[in-house]
Amino acid sequence: MNKKQIRVVELFAGVGGFRIGLEGASDAYETIWNNQWEPSTQRQDASLVYRARFGSEGHSNKDINLVRTAEIPDHDLLVGGFPCQDYSVAATLSRSGGINGKKGVLWWQIYRILNEKGDKRPQYIFFENVDRLLNSPATQRGRDFAIILASLADLGYVVEWRIINAADYGMPQRRRRTYIVGYQKDSAVGRKVEEMENWVKYDGVMAKAFEFRPKPNTVSFFDIEGSIKDVSDNFNKGRKDSPFGNAGMMMSRHVYSVDAEAVYDGPRQTLGGNLIDESIIPDDFFISENELPKWEYEKGAKKIERVSKDGFKYTFSEGGMAFPDNLDQPSRTIITGEGGASPSRFKHVVKTESGRYRRLLPIELERMNMFPDNHTLHPDVSDGKRAFLMGNALVCGVVEQIGKSLYQFIYDEAPVSSKPIFTARDAKPMLDLGLFADEENVIVVNRPKKQYTLDKTKHLLIGVVKKDNEEYFLKEEPTKIYYTGPSGTFPSTIALNKLYYFMPYIKGKGVSDLYLIRIARLGNKAEVHPETGDDRPRLVFELEYMESLPHNQWVRLDKDKNFAFKDTLLGRIFKD
Repeated sequence: MNKKQIRVVELFAGVGGFRIGLEGASDAYETIWNNQWEPSTQRQDASLVYRARFGSEGHSNKDINLVRTAEIPDHDLLVGGFPCQDYSVAATLSRSGGINGKKGVLWWQIYRILNEKGDKRPQYIFFENVDRLLNSPATQRGRDFAIILASLADLGYVVEWRIINAADYGMPQRRRRTYIVGYQKDSAVGRKVEEMENWVKYDGVMAKAFEFRPKPNTVSFFDIEGSIKDVSDNFNKGRKDSPFGNAGMMMSRHVYSVDAEAVYDGPRQTLGGNLIDESIIPDDFFISENELPKWEYEKGAKKIERVSKDGFKYTFSEGGMAFPDNLDQPSRTIITGEGGASPSRFKHVVKTESGRYRRLLPIELERMNMFPDNHTLHPDVSDGKRAFLMGNALVCGVVEQIGKSLYQFIYDEAPVSSKPIFTARDAKPMLDLGLFADEENVIVVNRPKKQYTLDKTKHLLIGVVKKDNEEYFLKEEPTKIYYTGPSGTFPSTIALNKLYYFMPYIKGKGVSDLYLIRIARLGNKAEVHPETGDDRPRLVFELEYMESLPHNQWVRLDKDKNFAFKDTLLGRIFKD
């Protein structure tokens, strides 16, 4: 049992993106109850997948409007990507119903639960929605978001938000979404807030998770005044633009807002780096020569004369799209219509090494959202539905980073997870996972290729891997944790602040894999392996895989007490 626990309730759970991201951030996050209900359909595909991956305990497949608050256990963190069809780019903003639309009203179910929980309402909240939430509806820009902020303020929450494009921070999909984090004023996080501007720019949960620079002349301060009805009727009425920038904070209805520009210089994932080998692509995902002109038409620029219902003639026009999709860039935003073989303007099409064109497999769509491979594979869920589920999903890596930051603010220590986001969950009950069972190249984990520039002037630490840990470092996984020997055995001659890269040295093999040192901290083995009971302080390196040498290479190591190591420059190992 973890000494530290954050009890999570997940609403509008989909196939568990929030859960995967939070569990990837820290073992402290424990989802104790979740709800997933797809209205207007008998098939509950997302619920099927969720239960298969995480089990049925605490799972509710019931219309949230009919769930009594008393049925929802008390919890510390409420999360959810509340449905956003009325704000989505799938419909023009002028046609969207905003928070008064049929799906927008589901916000009030979140409010109901928080309100009816009273003194037992969660200390923390974490929501996701489309970026247009800050600008809707078209007739009263920003009103919907102002209603949300005002209602949360009245429940005692301090709220910060950011519009984050996952691709801006090295993730494999261009997906812009609004992320909202809130905390009660008397919570561990709320008590740390001193001044809104510095919190948003430098000190807060979002700022620590995703660094940014403010755009000049975009800062604004204002208050959201009046009752919720007053806000609904009058907020920003008659003005052309929303007052909300893409980053900001609200405390006691006082708002600080600014437009943010992402700051990131780390490795980047691409569409091409997440594709599987052409040799194991099913035939029905390739586009025939007869069908190719239809795809080219859908993707191309066009002007079409149309007649409205009132008999008014007008010209419908749209620009051309990249065809095929660029493999050297993150993917475009995945939409719910991604599945199926029919030609479409919005579906992804890639060109293979053999020159053939094809659609993306569900496993590749999962990778664009940073889900474990074959997460949505289920005998009762079609490939088209799997694509639909990914179009409704979020990018797990964004949730993971915000989850890490939130944990650090709550407990003032680095988070530890034994379930990185790529970790495949065993099916419960057992499912037929034999999609590629007859192939030699079995897909085991998502180890994407990345774009980056190696800095050969940076310091590289080579450390010996102990015998009982060799198998762990031989597995092809994109993240690793490396523990040094107990405190006192790590060489004092190594300048920790200069270390940038790491290579594990395996006896009898030498070095091969190169990792970026994401975090260097104090920790112990028991935090991930409690069965060892080993709580002696150690240095811990949290690592991200970069690439491998063509062949294993022998390196002459230095010795210091019980630790074999080498502190060198990357350029001395990775020769031109």
